[in-house]
Amino acid sequence: MKKNKGIFSLIATVVLVALLGFTTIVGFGPTNTGAAKNINLGLDLEGGVSITYQVKGETPSQSDMDDTRYKLQRRVEQYSTEATVYQEGDNRLSIEIPGVKDANKILDELGQPGSLYFIQEKGSDNTSNYTINPEGKYELVKTIDELKADGSVVLAGTDVKNAQAGAFEDSMKNKQYAVSLTLTKKGAEKFAVATKKAAGKETIAIYYDGELISVPAVNSEITDGEAQITGMEDFEAAERLASTIRIGGLSVELEELRSNVVGAQLGQQAISTSLKAGAIGLAIIFVFMCVVYLLPGFVASIALVIYTGIILVLLNAFDVTLTLPGIAGIILGIGMAVDANVIIFARVREELTAGKNVRSALITGFDKAKSAILDGNITTLIAAAVLWLKGSGTVKGFAQTLALGIIVSMFTALVVTRIIVFALYAVGVKNAKLYGRVKQEPKPIDFLGKRKIFYAISAVVIIAGFVFMGINSSQGKGILNYSLEFKGGTATNVTFDKEYALAEIDEDIVPVIEKITGDKNVQVQKVEGTNQVIFKTQVLDLAQREAFNNAMSEKFNVNTNDIATENISSTVSSEMRQDAMIAVIIATVCMLLYIWLRFKDIRFATSAVVALLHDVLVVLTFYVIARVSVGNTFIACMLTIVGYSINATIVIFDRIREELKLKKRGDDLALIVNKSITLTLTRSIYTSLTTFVMVAVLYIMGVSSIKEFALPLMVGIICGAYSSVCVTGALWYDMKKHLKKQSK
Repeated sequence: MKKNKGIFSLIATVVLVALLGFTTIVGFGPTNTGAAKNINLGLDLEGGVSITYQVKGETPSQSDMDDTRYKLQRRVEQYSTEATVYQEGDNRLSIEIPGVKDANKILDELGQPGSLYFIQEKGSDNTSNYTINPEGKYELVKTIDELKADGSVVLAGTDVKNAQAGAFEDSMKNKQYAVSLTLTKKGAEKFAVATKKAAGKETIAIYYDGELISVPAVNSEITDGEAQITGMEDFEAAERLASTIRIGGLSVELEELRSNVVGAQLGQQAISTSLKAGAIGLAIIFVFMCVVYLLPGFVASIALVIYTGIILVLLNAFDVTLTLPGIAGIILGIGMAVDANVIIFARVREELTAGKNVRSALITGFDKAKSAILDGNITTLIAAAVLWLKGSGTVKGFAQTLALGIIVSMFTALVVTRIIVFALYAVGVKNAKLYGRVKQEPKPIDFLGKRKIFYAISAVVIIAGFVFMGINSSQGKGILNYSLEFKGGTATNVTFDKEYALAEIDEDIVPVIEKITGDKNVQVQKVEGTNQVIFKTQVLDLAQREAFNNAMSEKFNVNTNDIATENISSTVSSEMRQDAMIAVIIATVCMLLYIWLRFKDIRFATSAVVALLHDVLVVLTFYVIARVSVGNTFIACMLTIVGYSINATIVIFDRIREELKLKKRGDDLALIVNKSITLTLTRSIYTSLTTFVMVAVLYIMGVSSIKEFALPLMVGIICGAYSSVCVTGALWYDMKKHLKKQSK
């Protein structure tokens, strides 16, 4: 790079930093306060809309309620990946959608979950089942019960698997809008019979919640369960029909009971302390990078500022809803961004130590670091993509922020950092001392010689986890300390004689409830525009409910008639847990295949997956023994640890692969592995330290719910560093040696 080009690159960097600062903090226009303040926040950070539905008619079976809850969950995710649905009592379902304030708008768009039927034009007596009224709308001639009796109802809403709006071009190249239907197996069989009868001469109308919403003609027999309704005037009309069909495909019929705008569960204090913690953590990382890596560390700090700005802009641009699990994805992204820079500059330092000049060291350092950065990030990106496609709720939200973080971290490390550091060299900053030359390459540490000790330590910790699971179960405490997101609880709606600020509730009221219930994870929601506050706790028995009511009356002047209590289900349904498990399994298989493909050795892939399992089990042991609450953040925490661990493992494997290519006949394999681990040890320590600092500051400054999220994450970071250095390489070595012995 020439001097003029270097000056231009540095000026462009300053402009980019200033522009990102302006767009994230100030924004454009008189009312815009910047991307950072326009990011959609989840119910835990900002609040949103709460809607409660009640089942019409008799109390349904629990299986019907579970099915309806899961289907509603999938419906409301169109508004936010962090929307949740849970059961109240025997016949009510509550929906909580973050980031919105207009309950009526949501109700209009979501639709009234009612009955959905597909009705044949003519009944068994060959008379018409519907007619056109003077206003030009179709109406039923008979009641639904009569139509069911004579066989005119060919499908119910439960026979529809999915409905999606779309656009296509017809034979005349005109744009058309349609709704594509996918039926269940039984629905497809029934529809094949109905469409054979109606093909070319009749219609099959769609009836929903008291009216006919569409009366499409049947052009031909449909036998494969895939149908298309055409003739929509625009995409919005097609989407409305598709949404109505989807919401009508429920196992029970619902009616709105109440809707409220609720406040944030964590409050402004949680947001402000998290932001301060993030800023302090980044500042510590900046100082650390500058002290350890000198000029390259300063460049890495600038790249991290750019990374943070781009992430904030993208979160705003893509309407990503940010919650605590989403913050986990961003923290992992910051860790990987630091990691990429550490890998690069460690390589540059090695080249300088080997005697190369600064320019050659920079070129070679970036070139050698590229494979480790790409493989580590792409492996984690594959996992994020699978989690986004197959997961739901919290898992999907985590995957979104993680994917954004990975892509941006690769861009800032491989493009932005490279441009800045070469620009500084071009303008005359060429002294090798500024780039961190060291005297000599470190001597290999005998990690493999101590591998049996490492295996034993890991085995003891993991076995301890299973032992304590048995102890907890025998004592009736439950294997894990599941929060109400996983096992349900009690929601108590209290109407106070005055409005309390969320900070006052956290400081004065919540401690009283914690003492009565023994629950250290009380969730709080204010109902905006009222004096009502909803407290969600573990399941309360009759004595605890009475003590709760008495405390509210005696300490806060609450009329006991203004206290309403309902048992609520978990927000993480069994289907959602199954979805998450399937997503993790598929992601693990995909990562295994990628590592196998890239390293051309199944032992690399196998040992990496075993190390992932090791880290998950160790952190699970911590959850079991420390009794840390297992809620939505548990899933995000585990996924963060998996992503962090696989990235650390890839770096060591990349160095082993490189050293194997340089191996000479007679070279000891154990020495190669020890040398590879030793050469990447600084990277492992520094990256773990910087990420640990970010999370530790969050733990020190955060509110209780954030502490419970940060604490196991810190354990996971330490465990990931331990396994990548002490376990993974040793596993690969043992498998390699074992296979050689078998082949002899």
